[in-house]
Amino acid sequence: MSSVQQNSADFVVESRAAGSAREDFGHLTSGCGVFDLDCRAKVEITGSHRVRWLNSMISNNVRDLPAGQGVYGFLLTPQGRIQGDLYAYQRGDSLLLDLDVAQLEKVLGILRRYIIMDDVKLTDVSGNLKAIGLAGPRSGPVLKGAGIDIVELQPLQFAEFVWRENKVTVVRSDNPLVHSFELWVAPEQRSSLWDALVAAGAAPVSSSAVESLRIASGIPRYGQDIRDRDLPQETGQQRALSFTKGCYIGQEIVERIRSRGSVHRQFSGFEIEGPLPVPGTKVQADGKDAGEITSAAYLPVENGDRAVALGYIRREVAAPDQELPAGDAKARVVALPFDGIVHTSRVNP
Repeated sequence: MSSVQQNSADFVVESRAAGSAREDFGHLTSGCGVFDLDCRAKVEITGSHRVRWLNSMISNNVRDLPAGQGVYGFLLTPQGRIQGDLYAYQRGDSLLLDLDVAQLEKVLGILRRYIIMDDVKLTDVSGNLKAIGLAGPRSGPVLKGAGIDIVELQPLQFAEFVWRENKVTVVRSDNPLVHSFELWVAPEQRSSLWDALVAAGAAPVSSSAVESLRIASGIPRYGQDIRDRDLPQETGQQRALSFTKGCYIGQEIVERIRSRGSVHRQFSGFEIEGPLPVPGTKVQADGKDAGEITSAAYLPVENGDRAVALGYIRREVAAPDQELPAGDAKARVVALPFDGIVHTSRVNP
């Protein structure tokens, strides 16, 4: 891995910072890996109408969100198609959106279009709030060793700590496979916090290892696995939906699908036998297209590389262990997240 200059001029990940793909993935699944999250943007929402307004914009319930808690949600078109995904966090005096930086301009444009007579202000604070990711079974002990003695946080809960006279926000991520956290800090403190985490036992890992963990965890990425033609229930992300919150853009379509009971296709995992299919490869049944691959990876697990993929499959052929052709490979339908990935037995207490 060659030297990579991050967005902040004083934060450089050197070639020595990450090991081989197998080592990096091993840290994330049996130890603790630390990684940069400059790929995430932050938007602060202020104004007296902020909660009511955002609740009418996204698919999850912001209205009843207590301070210190977040939710995952979709931004939909009136036809129910997904325009973007994001996390919304209740900070008491403001809301904070966390989203992929590649979506920032598009999402801000859509949101601002719907501020009409509302007392709402959107501010891109990405430059003032930098994020570090931490994942693996030893993430909790590493945080404690770095001087951040966290309380027990549930997924998408967050708490603020004073660390070396500076504020750090610790967010428990919602990865279903391994304990994972995000640490939000002022740009000038990021390097020293990174060093403290490494000194406490976290191993710097590459972005490709983090991407492999995403796929192993069955987490779809917007623009890759979730597209603007997809419907919420097709993605399998029920965590993004509230059916009790009231009206929001696209709600009528989401409710209509719920009342019918199903969609024609579903997001799924696939175990691959043969060459790894590229995204866009069609999955077939009885000689007809029945699905497609959206992400694929060789997971460098203990006993060799394990070929897996994410994608969509029509419900009528989505029975567990159903084996179907996908290009020159065979794709076996499996549940998400993929099993047999995390090895806590190798972790020293």
